[in-house]
Amino acid sequence: MNKRKIMVIVSLALIMLVIIKVAWVICATNGHGFLEGEKKDIIRRANYLISKVATSPQELLAEMPRGIGEQFQGEWALYTCSMTAAALANIAILYPQNKDLSIQFIGQIIDIAMSSEIREYDRVRWREDPIDGIYGDLSHISYYSHLAWMISRYKQIGGDGRYDDNYHSLCEAMNRRIRQSKCLNCRTYPGEQFYIPDMLVAIVALANYSCQYDGKYSTTVNMWIERAKKEWIDKETGLLASFLDYEDGTTQILQPVKGSYSALNCYYLSLVDPEFAKEQYDCFLKGFKQCLPITGIKEYHDDSCLFGFDIDAGPLIFGLSPSGIGFALGAATSLDDKDFRKKLLRTIEIGGCTIRWFDKSHYMVSDLALVAEAILLAMRTSAPRTLFSSQGL
Repeated sequence: MNKRKIMVIVSLALIMLVIIKVAWVICATNGHGFLEGEKKDIIRRANYLISKVATSPQELLAEMPRGIGEQFQGEWALYTCSMTAAALANIAILYPQNKDLSIQFIGQIIDIAMSSEIREYDRVRWREDPIDGIYGDLSHISYYSHLAWMISRYKQIGGDGRYDDNYHSLCEAMNRRIRQSKCLNCRTYPGEQFYIPDMLVAIVALANYSCQYDGKYSTTVNMWIERAKKEWIDKETGLLASFLDYEDGTTQILQPVKGSYSALNCYYLSLVDPEFAKEQYDCFLKGFKQCLPITGIKEYHDDSCLFGFDIDAGPLIFGLSPSGIGFALGAATSLDDKDFRKKLLRTIEIGGCTIRWFDKSHYMVSDLALVAEAILLAMRTSAPRTLFSSQGL
């Protein structure tokens, strides 16, 4: 067989693969943007997550990749709990007939997140158990904020008062630590910079608490947002910083401003200050949106890294950020950007490849990173009531 025939055969094979993939994506994303059109797929993905997350602390940690180390295993396990709880709460709002099941499973997931096994990653870094240190001065903001946010969503959809004492103490601790900080930020870990997305989880949790308890801590939320608007905006991109530091009485914006962090900032802001979030979202799309070869989000607005790996963003391919795409889906959903949301869902299907089995569905990538499945379902369901326009909510 000569080289020309081999090239023809290879070319035809590649064309067939592309056709099959296109057909697969079209079928997998059929009905996206409509309440009933998405319901079946959303519920199937929720079933999968529940089977993996609402188990035991030991089993959940065993789902985390070993190669990332114990700290990131713990972080990813907590984030998986947090995002699964958010997804289930969103589903209870989108599809009220599922509310009782959502309350039940969010409760189980909160219990897992409160376990000593899940707390261990934070205990090691701060050399203090976050629960033992609730009335102390060490930050623990990452653990406290996600747990408080989960409880706030549990209560939001009608959960009982079994976690109220924890909720009160967590929000009091976060509020006190934030107000004691000269720059209104707390460090995720000792000796490291301030991570703005981590701080925004705390702000979202305090904002939810404020709505549920007559405005308590709303002053802190408003102070933080106003400070962010005035002092923490990167001049080049117009975006809220990804990282900050505080030295000699001055808050410093650290570089780079990352696509994944900015997307997550936009999502969290949409839950607290939609107007500010929309301003940030517009700047974000201007600097980080990429349309070719497929629609997505760049990790670096200056295209400084086309291929590589980032522990937060994932594998970068043509500069595209998997985490950035996932978090941008949440911002697009919350801010009712229907067109971009549909395009992102197609991109996610291209890269993720849905697997269906009985009453469950998941992206193939979740076999390597369960946290990705939890994030994507939470982002996809964080919907304004106008999103599924033809059906209504």
